[in-house]
Amino acid sequence: MAKRKSKPIVAVVGRPNVGKSTLFNALAGEMISIVKDTPGITRDRIYADINWLDMSFTLIDTGGIEPDSKDIILSQMREQAQIAIDTADVILFMVDVKQGLVDADSKVADMLRRSHKPVVLVVNKVDNVNKYMADVYEFYNLGIGDPHPISAANRMGLGDMLDEVAKYFDDTAFEEEEDERTRVAIVGKPNVGKSSIINKILGENRLIVSDIAGTTRDAVDTEVTFNDKEYVFIDTAGLRRKNKIKEELEHYMIVRTVSAVERADVVVMVIDAKEGVTEQDAKIAGIAHDRGKAVIIAVNKWDAIEKDDKTIYRFTEQIRNTLSFMTYAEMLFISAKTGQRIPKLFETIDMVSENHAMRVATGVLNEIMAEAVAMQQPPSDKGKRLKLYYITQASVKPPTFVIFVNDKELMHFSYTRYIENQIRETFGFKGTPLRFIIRERKEEK
Repeated sequence: MAKRKSKPIVAVVGRPNVGKSTLFNALAGEMISIVKDTPGITRDRIYADINWLDMSFTLIDTGGIEPDSKDIILSQMREQAQIAIDTADVILFMVDVKQGLVDADSKVADMLRRSHKPVVLVVNKVDNVNKYMADVYEFYNLGIGDPHPISAANRMGLGDMLDEVAKYFDDTAFEEEEDERTRVAIVGKPNVGKSSIINKILGENRLIVSDIAGTTRDAVDTEVTFNDKEYVFIDTAGLRRKNKIKEELEHYMIVRTVSAVERADVVVMVIDAKEGVTEQDAKIAGIAHDRGKAVIIAVNKWDAIEKDDKTIYRFTEQIRNTLSFMTYAEMLFISAKTGQRIPKLFETIDMVSENHAMRVATGVLNEIMAEAVAMQQPPSDKGKRLKLYYITQASVKPPTFVIFVNDKELMHFSYTRYIENQIRETFGFKGTPLRFIIRERKEEK
């Protein structure tokens, strides 16, 4: 069993207009993950997967700042810094060479320094090294190490900056112990009952300890044994923030969710039966979908709903419509309060986890594809018809397939979806997304 790697998280902190989103766009560029055309997900640019040389990490923007007054900027920057300290492995602290060193920068630098987290200081807008280098040196005064000059807009210095960031990705730090245990992240909006579910599973109120601000992201992993099998539950209920600003909270929740989902195999998405499924639920579900995790939708507080013979049907329909991008997700109606269907939850976790890691033989895949093509002709355009030559499974977690075709442009989303449905019909793959990579191969004479 290979060691498991969890993807490092890099968080960006900085004042308004120092160029955080420019850096985001420069790094994420075309790489904003293969699934950007998934219908039904609107994506705020809060996080992006970055692949640089042979490393990959998740870049997180810790939140926008409303440039109102100096006091507000400072308090919001502190909030950002706190989010970064709580969730990130490396912090990118961004300053602006043209605005120079500002009081708020120094105060936030103090906070970052005290956190003992690795910080890379990045000085943006250095589009001419000779002209601005003297101004870059001024940032040594922050006392958090060497300033690294970049120009995000001109994509200058990004390589050196990423090399610096990568120095902190100690290989061993992200290879967790050889661990056969299934890791389960319990995610969802505040107050849907995430902690209650874990407490019910444990039979004790074990999670209350995580209410202390500043707990690290590892402090809320809970080991659970059920039917002699061990699991690790990752809880995102985590920190209750003192200031209940709605936007801040939502942003914080999304950052927490990204960092929990990143480390899980299976994501249990908890929805409140009394509230029904909301836009915010769709956002959280989108994170698990983007990350290609196995997903179970757990509708909690089911004991509190008045039911007739159509209630489950209506609920299921509503959830399937709102979360239309993840029809593969398994659905359970549970109650953390009464313990209803908690054993079934474990059965489902085992099942989706197996499907998430399932491999299908190439021969069988090609038989399914040949049959699918025979049943429904591939699309054509201007007299040219799509040909599918070959399919093979490249990886698991999630199961990822490569299809070789004569012309990528002709392989429409809908035909890929059709092939996916044929594969699912044969193997089920319940609870896990499937990924498809389309490669072109020249016509075989």
